[in-house]
Amino acid sequence: MTDKNKLLLKTAAALWVIWGLVHMFAGVMTISQDSAGAVAGIADAVDPALLVGDYHAAVGAVLNQHGFNLLWIGTFTVVGGVMIWRQSVTFIFMTAIVGWVTDVGYFIFMDLGGFVNFVPGTVMTIISSAAVVLSLWAYYFGKRRDVSEPTAP
Repeated sequence: MTDKNKLLLKTAAALWVIWGLVHMFAGVMTISQDSAGAVAGIADAVDPALLVGDYHAAVGAVLNQHGFNLLWIGTFTVVGGVMIWRQSVTFIFMTAIVGWVTDVGYFIFMDLGGFVNFVPGTVMTIISSAAVVLSLWAYYFGKRRDVSEPTAP
């Protein structure tokens, strides 16, 4: 693997660690708040006054489950970022599947729905997309180069 490809992987790894830490924080914040606060924290482009009300306990359970998912997905991508830094091909793909696919759902339902602000939500989608592109670029061009280079006798 060339130095350029290694740099691309290290950049992607750093982006995944940032993305993961933000999502771990979001998970903890979602779990630690009441339902209205959690919804207001997630749908940050919506006036919080519109979200205040009595929520059924089941809504709180769903939000806590969402917060738990944010926490484990964030943790997974931090570990994935470390492993990508170490040039793990397996984690290039696994982190992309877990982290980026999570953001696809967020983008479809939250961003396109107009319920979130650009920062931090959309920025996190851009970060995960950039991490996927950089790591796949490094992998495929590194693999192509490895195949085309003759081996020493």
